[in-house]
Amino acid sequence: MDRFRMIFQYFQSNSESVMNGICGLLALASVKMYTSFDFSCPCLLQYNMAYGLGIMFVPPVILFLCGLILNRQSLVMLEEWRRPQGHRKKDLAVIRYMCSSIIQRAMVAPVVWIIVTLLDGKCLICAFSGSMDPEKFVSFASVSPVQAQQLLAKVPCKDDELMRNDTSRKAVSRYLRCWSQALGWSILLILIIAAFLARWLRPCFNQDTLLQAQHWSNYIDIEQKIFEETCCEHSRLFAHKCILHFFENMRQEIKLHSFSLPREGEGDEEKEDPLQGITDQDQVNKLLKTWYYEKPPL
Repeated sequence: MDRFRMIFQYFQSNSESVMNGICGLLALASVKMYTSFDFSCPCLLQYNMAYGLGIMFVPPVILFLCGLILNRQSLVMLEEWRRPQGHRKKDLAVIRYMCSSIIQRAMVAPVVWIIVTLLDGKCLICAFSGSMDPEKFVSFASVSPVQAQQLLAKVPCKDDELMRNDTSRKAVSRYLRCWSQALGWSILLILIIAAFLARWLRPCFNQDTLLQAQHWSNYIDIEQKIFEETCCEHSRLFAHKCILHFFENMRQEIKLHSFSLPREGEGDEEKEDPLQGITDQDQVNKLLKTWYYEKPPL
């Protein structure tokens, strides 16, 4: 039990490392989901583009929202942004730092999904095969424009009888796959260059503001955790106090039923009662309201 408590405390004190691990797991899950997904293009002119682009961009939106939901700091940032001024001023630089950190982590899995789909090429072939110029391909140039569009829409379907051994179908497929892979590698290269520049050019700028924003964002997160832990502990103590008070009032009725109660002063109660001044629900609500509207200055 102590080992699990130590692990839990480690995760609480290293939330940034935990979130990096969660983002990595989401990225791996996105790759696994795509590789296990049975991609089946409808091969219909009016549905191909919607299906191909939908598979390419809808799951990233879902993964992005999952990244925001799993990131605890997103809720902390919203609470810090929406809270009243009180006795503590709000620092917009800290909120911007937290927002940037949250978005960067949440974007990892969606970007991985998009790059994987582009390198695979199936989505782009399904979406844009019907948009190709039939004059550039021999088999499609000899038929009417309507038939050419219908045949181009069937390019992603390798098992179709009309397109199974068609050389033009293979040419269209190779052409679109090359463009898709080139786009995927280009996006990956741009992201790597951007990360490289951000990493190496950061020391060239003033570090005071960044260090302050990083420090106070960590402080806000840790303060919220400690406040929640303290509330849980006080809730337990207050519930214990209420139950003892209830049984104390029921002493006479319990005596009639031949139950024995411990005498005053006996038991395992703590010597110091942190809730000595809190006696009812209104006082607890007042304390929580004061914490929310008038946080103490740092």
